[in-house]
Amino acid sequence: MADRDTLPLPLEVRARLAELELELSEGDITQKGYEKKRSKLIGAFLPQAPGKGMDPSVPHERRTPVTPGSSSRYHRRRSSGSRDERYRSDVHTEAVQAALAKQKERGKMAVPMPSKRRSLVVQSSMDAYTPPGEEHIGHQDTSSGSEGEGSMQGEGTPTSSQGSINMENWISRAIHGSTTSSTTSSSSTQSGGSGAASRLADVMGQTHLEKNSAPPDVTSYTTDSIQVERPQGSTTASRATPKYGNAELMETGDGVPVGGRVSAKIQQLVNTLKRPKRPPLREFFVDDFEELLEVQQPDPNQPKAEGAQMLAMRGEQLGVVTNWPPSLEAALQRWGTISPKAPCLTTMDTNGKPLYILTYGKLWLRSMKVAYNILHKLGSKQEPMVRPGDRVALVFPNNDPAAFMVAFYGCLLAELVPVPIEVPLTRKDAGSQQIGFLLGSCGVTVALTSDACHKGLPKSPTGEIPQFKGWPKLLWFVTESKHLSKPPRDWFPLIKDANNDTAYIEYKTCKDGSVLGVTVMRIALLTHCQAITQSCGYTEAETIVNVLDFKKDVGLWHGILTSVMNMMHVISIPYSLMKVNPLSWIQKVCQYKAKVACVKSRDMHWALVAHKDQRDINLSSLRMLVVADGSNPWSISSCDAFLNVFQSKGLKPEVICPCASSPEALTVAIRRPTDDSNQPPGRGVLSMQGLSHGVIRVDSEEKLSVLTLQDVGTAMPGALMCVVKPDGVPQLCKTDEIGELCVCSIATGTSYYGLSGMTKNTFEVFPMNSVGAPISEYPFTRTGLLGFVGPGGLCFIAGKMDGLMVVGGRRHNADDIVATALAVEPMKFVYRGRIAVFSITVLHDERIVVVAEQRPDSTEEDSFQWMSRVLQAIDGIHQVGVYCLALVPSNTLPKTPLGGIHLSETKQLFLEGSLHPCNVLMCPHTCVTNLPKPRQKQPEIGPASVMVGNLVSGKRIAQASGRDLGQMEDNDQARKFLFLSEVLQWRAQTTPDHVLYTLLNSRGTIASSLSCVQLHKRAEKIATMLAERGHLQDGEHVALVYPPGIDLIAAFYGCLYAGCVPITVRPPHPQNIATTLPTVKMIVEVSRSACMMTTAVICKLLRSKEASAAVDVRTWPPVLDTDDLPKKKPPLLYKPSNPDTLAYLDFSVSTTGMLAGVKMSHTATSAFCRSIKLQCELYPSREVAICLDPYCGLGFVIWCLCSVYSGHQSILIPPSELEVNPALWLLAVSQYKVRDTFCSYSVMELCTKGLGLQTDSLKSRGLDLSRVRTCVVVAEERPRIALTQSFSKLFKDLGLHPRAVSTSFGCRVNLAICLQPHRLGKLADQGTSGPDPTTVYVDMRALRHDRVRLVERGSPHSLPLMESGKILPGVRIIIANPETKGPLGDSHLGEIWVCSGHNASGYFTVYGDEALQSDHFNSRLSFGDTQTIWTRTGYLGFLRRTELTDASGERHDALYVVGALDEAMELRGMRYHPIDIETSVIRTHKSITECAVFTWTNLLVVVVELDGSEQEALDLVPLVTNVVLEEHYLIVGVVVVVDIGVIPINSRGEKQRMHLRDGFLADQLDPIYVAYNM
Repeated sequence: MADRDTLPLPLEVRARLAELELELSEGDITQKGYEKKRSKLIGAFLPQAPGKGMDPSVPHERRTPVTPGSSSRYHRRRSSGSRDERYRSDVHTEAVQAALAKQKERGKMAVPMPSKRRSLVVQSSMDAYTPPGEEHIGHQDTSSGSEGEGSMQGEGTPTSSQGSINMENWISRAIHGSTTSSTTSSSSTQSGGSGAASRLADVMGQTHLEKNSAPPDVTSYTTDSIQVERPQGSTTASRATPKYGNAELMETGDGVPVGGRVSAKIQQLVNTLKRPKRPPLREFFVDDFEELLEVQQPDPNQPKAEGAQMLAMRGEQLGVVTNWPPSLEAALQRWGTISPKAPCLTTMDTNGKPLYILTYGKLWLRSMKVAYNILHKLGSKQEPMVRPGDRVALVFPNNDPAAFMVAFYGCLLAELVPVPIEVPLTRKDAGSQQIGFLLGSCGVTVALTSDACHKGLPKSPTGEIPQFKGWPKLLWFVTESKHLSKPPRDWFPLIKDANNDTAYIEYKTCKDGSVLGVTVMRIALLTHCQAITQSCGYTEAETIVNVLDFKKDVGLWHGILTSVMNMMHVISIPYSLMKVNPLSWIQKVCQYKAKVACVKSRDMHWALVAHKDQRDINLSSLRMLVVADGSNPWSISSCDAFLNVFQSKGLKPEVICPCASSPEALTVAIRRPTDDSNQPPGRGVLSMQGLSHGVIRVDSEEKLSVLTLQDVGTAMPGALMCVVKPDGVPQLCKTDEIGELCVCSIATGTSYYGLSGMTKNTFEVFPMNSVGAPISEYPFTRTGLLGFVGPGGLCFIAGKMDGLMVVGGRRHNADDIVATALAVEPMKFVYRGRIAVFSITVLHDERIVVVAEQRPDSTEEDSFQWMSRVLQAIDGIHQVGVYCLALVPSNTLPKTPLGGIHLSETKQLFLEGSLHPCNVLMCPHTCVTNLPKPRQKQPEIGPASVMVGNLVSGKRIAQASGRDLGQMEDNDQARKFLFLSEVLQWRAQTTPDHVLYTLLNSRGTIASSLSCVQLHKRAEKIATMLAERGHLQDGEHVALVYPPGIDLIAAFYGCLYAGCVPITVRPPHPQNIATTLPTVKMIVEVSRSACMMTTAVICKLLRSKEASAAVDVRTWPPVLDTDDLPKKKPPLLYKPSNPDTLAYLDFSVSTTGMLAGVKMSHTATSAFCRSIKLQCELYPSREVAICLDPYCGLGFVIWCLCSVYSGHQSILIPPSELEVNPALWLLAVSQYKVRDTFCSYSVMELCTKGLGLQTDSLKSRGLDLSRVRTCVVVAEERPRIALTQSFSKLFKDLGLHPRAVSTSFGCRVNLAICLQPHRLGKLADQGTSGPDPTTVYVDMRALRHDRVRLVERGSPHSLPLMESGKILPGVRIIIANPETKGPLGDSHLGEIWVCSGHNASGYFTVYGDEALQSDHFNSRLSFGDTQTIWTRTGYLGFLRRTELTDASGERHDALYVVGALDEAMELRGMRYHPIDIETSVIRTHKSITECAVFTWTNLLVVVVELDGSEQEALDLVPLVTNVVLEEHYLIVGVVVVVDIGVIPINSRGEKQRMHLRDGFLADQLDPIYVAYNM
């Protein structure tokens, strides 16, 4: 790169260029005009070499395609600002631009933008904002909310779109001549880096996708990077880049083409993730067993400290001046009596007019008055409320320093300990509760305040000040003179020499938001004032302007304490005046010819923004400008820029004196005001890379990632300073190492009030040298500042301990990251000062979170572009990934009392999901590099392994069976019959009037009932009707479309009597025909029903207008209305010839959305009924309450078949009636004194949610559940343990035995495998009692590897599983490997295979897909017992031999169902069950009511239902991502937030995840928000 001096531009050309730039920044000239004039001016001086890497033949203007709306858009926005381009940290902005350009060359990121519902977009941009505006930026007291003052990266505009970076930089150097200071160049970035900037304006570049390729597997490290279309010459320059990647045609993982926005975005996300990750790490550490989390190995090439061990630096001797007062009170007494007229403090109103002048005489008299009144007028003479040594709160607003000063000195004179705090404005101020804890722990009972402040405090209706949240009870005492009585003439305060008593307590907010009180002794107070006086050269009657907060820190030390010691005059500028007039402090310096000013870099920054209008500014009177936050690494840019502008107004360079301070160590170091202007201040240009490893590496200012630091002078007089390692033993650092500064001096704090442990670690530190010996006998105090001592004893501060974030073993400073974010174009996008950076711990490492307030007028696209660039800039400069970037509407982050961001509150809100961002970008894929290694499948044991007896590779084979049906003796008359129809006829003859069925309505009264003979006669009539009106042949299929009830039962037996095959179908829902009717139609068609039977009401519904809109009603088979039955009975009842013929078809929609019908033969049906009869001990004398859907599976069998077989009475309660009356089922159970009842999970949930608060009123209505011995939940899934437990707990008070609730398990191929009836109390002795259901806790991580490892309850990663019930008689079970079909051992998770007489005989499919059937219904093991024919259930589970024995003395084998094989997700080579992830997600936030997860092209998609305002939608994204990472080691690819009720649930209460997936991909969910994690 050509050196700056090689191109001498004449001075007048330079001047003209500077003017041009100014015009552009003011908006007086267009971008185009500027470029034209500029190139004209410097055209003659340009060497004609072609730009690097460019085709020289291409015309100069068209090299870089300007993406539409890049420079012009930002320029429009920029020109309205009042800010001059020149004042910002050019170096940093330049670095950011360059880093972004570098990213750009690597290939644009095609990141899909999140999609958001309209209402959300409008709301976030149109809220009634009160924008903070440039002038209202709060100042920052928290470690890493960007100190509104740091880094003057103004709003740079990407300008010219010509030339390459090198060219541009080279020109700008030529313009700015040979100045070497980084910041004198007035606009090095306006030109430098702008070629890149305009190219960068479209981060969401177009990625070249190959059409129709199957989506890649993003779980493995791939090496092929994405190809990026590069503009070729000038032809492409004008081409507009289409938005999100290529959305024309794409294929899903199954090769099905999918159109639609969602799919395109996901594809784009997949491609983004396909880029090579950081190189895979070599070493792993074991996280308490086989789970391997990668741990970052130290890079052997990383920089290490090589210097010698540092020596402690000693400040100069603290000179003893003879007339220094022996204590601060003595000084006040001296000046108050010798020169009472001397001005002590002048306060300003908001117009900048002097409001009040407090003289030393008035201060002395009023402080005495306050001291007297507090000591003598509170409480009684015998029992004063406060005694010397007590702590008192000082609550004064920021615009009333005079009242504060009087109260503070009043406390000192009364020997009380003042605790200055902020004014609590509302009961819920950010952090106010913590302040309350501090007051409580200090034992504060009295609060001093001013009249105006007292009036402004919130009051209760009775006029009392309410107790603030977390505060102790306080007596509010107003210190205005008019309210106080005069002390008697003979009363004088006792004025002692400074001693070791506590003088005052200064509060400090920690990183975690807790508030500590730092105690400062009277001797420390006096010594500190002396040290400040000496190092600042203060003399009597000097005038000092103070802009800082006078209640704490530098403002208190210089403006309230040291000033009185030296009888100085303080001009106090309140924060409210600075907001209105940022130049006020400069005007006061001129007006009062002040010698000293105390400011923060924010104040310098604001003055720069506003100084244009001022002509007559003269700062030559200043001999010292104390920069209170000079230790902030970014203050240097403010200092440099300020000097640049005001040097011409008389400001001398040596006047700027940055200082470093901390609440614990008070003033740590300060640059002394020298008279010798030749000695330049210290500068350190350090490599960020080095700093992140804790070492100092000086860098040339050329490199991108550097941090330029200014010195903060040398140690204080009388102090000893050293630097120790930030963690572990306080060992001295080497000279080229960054550590925490420690100070040994009288003038520091002595303790955290009331916290001896923390005090010891902070105020009593003994630094060690390399051999482990302490370097001094006196203790040091940790300052909380990170830095080093450079040559000549100069201190440099690189950051604060509070802002330190250790990510992957490297240290990053929050302030640095803030500065990088602020330097990203467009700078006007977020408010300076309103940006917070903190880290949260996720998966054993810290993760960086950036939260910023965006301007109200920014569009969705702007914010997304800005966010993408910030991520790239931080990655480029700090080499660290940002985990989450959130934008919130302006003015919504919690503020500290002085307007800065309250960092710990912000973090708290983020973690609990109440930050309400309007934009979120999560990048877990790039940041989280310590996930466990993807699992490689081990080859399973083959037949060659030795099988001895029942052992497979040393483990017992997982097999179990119910009792043997053949050996069971029972007086079962029904066994004589092969067919259910015969059983019914037999019962109608032998017990004609025995009631089999009773149906209840929603009021709990009997709607109808059926005895044996009534059912028989009704069935006969229906059989006649089928023969006469339906003209049906034997074996034809009939669809029964009935509501749950008695008609359904009669129709079923009518079909059996007529020799037809019934199919029960749930009727369409009258309020929801459009979605429910097509399912009915589909079942009728797929089952090849020759006719439909139903009630008159449903007949009408099927012919209605709504129905014809939903389906083609002309293709229905004939519909028979059974409300109108023929009178005669059939001549002959049908008797099947072969018991293996079809009895009925059972159709059901599985959770994966498959409609499957299974064939049930007469043999299987009878065997099934017998098995249930034996297991549940059902006899004609029994009553059973049933609250189930009677359409498929075990629900249908219990509702329709069991009563006829066993003869017991069934009390039928349709679940739909519970929506009207939730207590119906339980009241019926109680009223009929039922011992056995069956329900579904949806019924149980309805009772738990609907009756949770009514147990007392139910009890008073006489509800009694003490007779219930078995309450069985009928289900085809893993038992929902949380629901059954909460149900048991809730109704325990109503007599429900905790062991009564159990579950059953069935599936398509066998409708009931397990059914656990419990036997309680005395009943246990009789016959076939089963043991209680057992609950085990398994290790979730082992389960992902298909292993079962039992752990203790409550151990980490434990998952409770409940046994699915006792295996039914006649059922054999084995656990097999679903892939190899080999038998598995006890400790393995595998597919449950079943062999039983009541298995279904096959799938009933239209296409006769025999392959599917043969596999499911006729499987054999690949080794071991290869003869038995098994049926595969499609469910994963395991068997466990328990310690319990059953009635026959056998050990009891428990079956645990884990989940459906179809639903299990294979991610990173491990098997996950959706329900486990969903359970974790639902726990994370109170507003998540339901959750469903599925995978799409190896991305995990999480859909959550939000019960709350749409503003909460974005809060859920980070929480969901965190919990899935922490608990499941998975990265969520897409988070979808939807309304309640969007996740489809079937009649059994199971989630239909595949339907949801199809809906999501077809873009039918109308989501509130979709976030694509990068």
